[in-house]
Amino acid sequence: MVESRKRFETVDAYIASFPKDVQVLLERMRQVIREAAPEAEETISYQMPTLKLNGNLVHFAAFKHHIGLYPTPSGTEAFKKELAQYESGKGSIKFSMDKPIPFDLVKRIVEFRVKENLEKTKRHLPSRK
Repeated sequence: MVESRKRFETVDAYIASFPKDVQVLLERMRQVIREAAPEAEETISYQMPTLKLNGNLVHFAAFKHHIGLYPTPSGTEAFKKELAQYESGKGSIKFSMDKPIPFDLVKRIVEFRVKENLEKTKRHLPSRK
């Protein structure tokens, strides 16, 4: 398990700090998110893997019994019915490690967040006349 005081500089270092079985889940989560948001920048924020595209897009992290996905409150609200079977809160989703992670749903949530962030950016751009 990851020590709470450990500081990570890269997503690779974060993932490498876990046991192999958890690394497999984290790498798959990373791959699905990257496929849904290929232009996003990968970084560490709040000591979690984070993808940014015109601001924070999503965070993900491993814990003792689950993988957490943090797509902001709008990301969980938009998929509330599909997320009903998972423990979730305002902006967070817990996927139990002892059950298959719904990577197709993760992809759709990230695609939603990409669209949301890009639209937000367009609204804030000055109009050209």
